[in-house]
Amino acid sequence: MGRDERDVFRTPSRNSVRVPSREAAFSLAVQAAAISWASATACSRGELSGCSCAKKPPGHHRDPQPPQQQDGVASAFRWGGCSSDVEFGAKLSRTFTDAAHPASLLDNGHSASRRLMDSHNSKAGRKAVKLTLQTDCKCHGVSGSCSVRTCWTSLAPFRLVGDHLMARYRAAWPAVALPVAVQAVPAGARARRHPVGLRLALRAARNSRAPPHPARLPRRTDLVFLSVSPNYCDPDLALGSLGTAGRTCNRTSRGADDCGVMCCGRGYNTRQVTRSQQCRCKFHWCCYVHCEVCTDRHEEYTCK
Repeated sequence: MGRDERDVFRTPSRNSVRVPSREAAFSLAVQAAAISWASATACSRGELSGCSCAKKPPGHHRDPQPPQQQDGVASAFRWGGCSSDVEFGAKLSRTFTDAAHPASLLDNGHSASRRLMDSHNSKAGRKAVKLTLQTDCKCHGVSGSCSVRTCWTSLAPFRLVGDHLMARYRAAWPAVALPVAVQAVPAGARARRHPVGLRLALRAARNSRAPPHPARLPRRTDLVFLSVSPNYCDPDLALGSLGTAGRTCNRTSRGADDCGVMCCGRGYNTRQVTRSQQCRCKFHWCCYVHCEVCTDRHEEYTCK
């Protein structure tokens, strides 16, 4: 991968991941998952050279579903079809994310621990693609029976992958990089991707100021962060935050787009918006479509 390709990957996340917060952890996990998912999808469609369908679904050695009974006889099954090559997607994603760690943007004293955090969260993103894999099956048999099933794995819609990572974001753990004995660091390629003599340890509680627990290591599916999140309510271009002033909010929502949450307690403005669009369209023979113009008037709320 050339220098230009690495620069293209770094550009959109240059400011947004500068602070090692839980938002940075989520952003990096989504990036890694997206590259892995898109690469595996392109492989299944034959759009990439050097890969195609997976020869064997990852981690699947037995019937993915309980045998179905047909007249008291259990149906047989076999792996076939075109399973998504998530291993190739993960490999390509790893190539990009390892080259895109923004260690050069950080102070020297924190670059090693930040790189360790980024590597862990990128792995969690790739793991999410594997955990959300779906198994599809097709029945074969006489007169519509299911005496034999051919099964393959397929990627879940990326929305489901994102929902999985959002759940991990909400349950993210504060962590710290602790020194360990050099001999405890894995050898080979894995050691080259991690700072030698450091490992992540979770803090004793989800409070980011709690002391670290050296024996408590993050799971491969956990998202971890090193610093508390900055104040995203006010604009701070150095941190990549545009603030929430002028953002559209939902007065009746109970989620993150709620006006009370989105506007950070500053209140919101209400305005009447009129929108015109085509409606009640009819086809007339021959051959044109006639539509009426409908006007919709509603309230829009924006943060002060």
